[in-house]
Amino acid sequence: MIVRRKNRWTARTGATILEVLIVLSIIALIAAVVGPRVIGYLGTAKSETADLQINNLASAVQLFYVDTGRYPTEAEGLSVLLTRPAGDTDWNGPYMPTAEALVDPWGRDYLYAPPADDDSFGIRSLGRDGAEGGSGEDADLAY
Repeated sequence: MIVRRKNRWTARTGATILEVLIVLSIIALIAAVVGPRVIGYLGTAKSETADLQINNLASAVQLFYVDTGRYPTEAEGLSVLLTRPAGDTDWNGPYMPTAEALVDPWGRDYLYAPPADDDSFGIRSLGRDGAEGGSGEDADLAY
């Protein structure tokens, strides 16, 4: 035989409003301390990712140079690392796996500058703010 007990609701049943407010206050304090730290790490991670991607792009441009005997022109830009230029039989690409490799972590295309005279080529990202200069996460990253 199963005996069913009747639930009795009393003043001590469940949590009081005061207990709920205390728990919410503790959670808010933890979020206030930990939140800015996590956001700071996220920003640093994007800058570090952009720096690694720029180095990978520079290596791909150098492979393009080894294969074709020339650097990409300004008109071709970095997209020549993905698609064969018209009439270029020495191209052995693609040199990058996907088109997303040509976009920085903030969603903008990397900027390419072909070599002028004896200078080397340049690849850069304008950082988080997308403007020249800046510091911290807004700083330009370049090869």
